[in-house]
Amino acid sequence: MSPGGEGLAGRVALVSGGARGLGAAYVRALHERGASVVIGDVLDEQGRALAEDLGERAHFAHLDVTSEQDWAGATGVAAGLGGVHVLVNNAGIANAGRIETYEPAQWHAVIAVNLTGVYLGVRAVVGMMKDAGGGSIINISSVQGMRGGAALHGYTASKWGVRGLTKSLAVELGQDGIRVNSVHPGFVETDMTQRLDAQRQVIPLGRIAQPEDLVGAVLFLAGDASAYVTGAELVVDGGMIAGVPYR
Repeated sequence: MSPGGEGLAGRVALVSGGARGLGAAYVRALHERGASVVIGDVLDEQGRALAEDLGERAHFAHLDVTSEQDWAGATGVAAGLGGVHVLVNNAGIANAGRIETYEPAQWHAVIAVNLTGVYLGVRAVVGMMKDAGGGSIINISSVQGMRGGAALHGYTASKWGVRGLTKSLAVELGQDGIRVNSVHPGFVETDMTQRLDAQRQVIPLGRIAQPEDLVGAVLFLAGDASAYVTGAELVVDGGMIAGVPYR
């Protein structure tokens, strides 16, 4: 049996930032497991190409996660397929700078996408999930939502914020059958991490993660195998935060 357990046939999953990288890996895995998927992204060409490649049960919707209007459009596509049973809040950006030169515009940009985007996504789907009797919301945080990182102030604050928002949502929405959990990837080889020095990472498993290394966590949280899991933090980092990073 592949990671994540049972199939997801008959369910609809909406993945933000789903056109490439981790998001595309989640989309492919959910689709392979039988779910209909809505690929939400600002990368229209790549998102449409992925939907076309997957074929049946795959749809693209332009989605800037900072836009309530775009969320309404994406959830509208999902509603036409039967609603939203799984939301993967994956879209994210990163920027960096020493605090004395880290400009307010940089701060506001990363908070808007990484944290406010998650808030808006949940608001957009929660009504449909309540009507359906439940659902699974999976918020993609980071190991930086578990620790600090020099010069990553906005990114770190946003990912801690996602972790905290996940907790309050889990407490509030549990009575509605809606589970809310966070996933905390470590260093993953994607377009966003290309400019970082992978050799500086201390990873007990001895290798950089690939997007496919994260799909098992999302499949688990999307399916019934995690029916009694909510408000949890699932760290998938190869052991990065398990010890003091000597090097």
